[in-house]
Amino acid sequence: MEILSLLVYPFIACVLLIGIHAYFGVHVLERGIIFVDLSMAQFIALGIAVSFLMGGHDAPHSHDFYAVVFAFIGALILSISKRISRHVNIEAFIGVMYVFSLAASLMILDRTPHGLEEFEAILNGNILWVTKGELVKTAVLYGVIGLFHFIFRKRFFALSYEGKGGVLWEFLFFLSFALVLTSSVSMAGVLQVFSFLVIPALIGKLFTKNPTKILIGGWAIGVCVSILCIAASYHFDIPTAPLIVASLGVMFFTILGFKILRDTYKRSGINADDN
Repeated sequence: MEILSLLVYPFIACVLLIGIHAYFGVHVLERGIIFVDLSMAQFIALGIAVSFLMGGHDAPHSHDFYAVVFAFIGALILSISKRISRHVNIEAFIGVMYVFSLAASLMILDRTPHGLEEFEAILNGNILWVTKGELVKTAVLYGVIGLFHFIFRKRFFALSYEGKGGVLWEFLFFLSFALVLTSSVSMAGVLQVFSFLVIPALIGKLFTKNPTKILIGGWAIGVCVSILCIAASYHFDIPTAPLIVASLGVMFFTILGFKILRDTYKRSGINADDN
């Protein structure tokens, strides 16, 4: 019972993360901007790094302020991504944004007393030790953003699936996404946030193009993997976020391999019947 009480908060955190990130993952995959989450998360992490440089050790709440400021700036930049794509490949632009944010973060954290530890915390998070207060704050934030997207779901799906919508709705999409990341990055780290966004939805897309089915499948996969990995992380003393990321990756490659073999077998059977 003591172990369960210790692991229940990390599990709830993973459920919250999967719930919102798998939804955004459906949009991101349809838009073809796969690494926007990694780029935006690292850009927000740059804001957190700046907060450390400005004395964030003595004022922990400054992390949230700088994260929101950088989330707003990142959303502004990405809201004009369609215009940017007229001049340069958008994935290349997102990649440059990521490497810039990463390099700037490293240079800034190098000037802080505990730069290496802070960088590791930003990258991996500390989900195993998430608190009740963090969960409540995260649940409220995700709930408000989720409700906003549900109310205006037709506009947001029109943006992603039909390319219809103006700069304002693009900005609102990326701003809500960035605000989600401000909580996600500090709680779970860049790596786990990216894996929750892309991998569950990607697995779902292997079997269906229906957004609702992709979302349900992504939630189920993410929750199951999180339960097993959190328990294994605690029992074997393995870093939680890397274990979850690696396990999701193994699951994706395994399912993809089975699908390729199945499709190859079916095609070979059809060819045999034709002969």
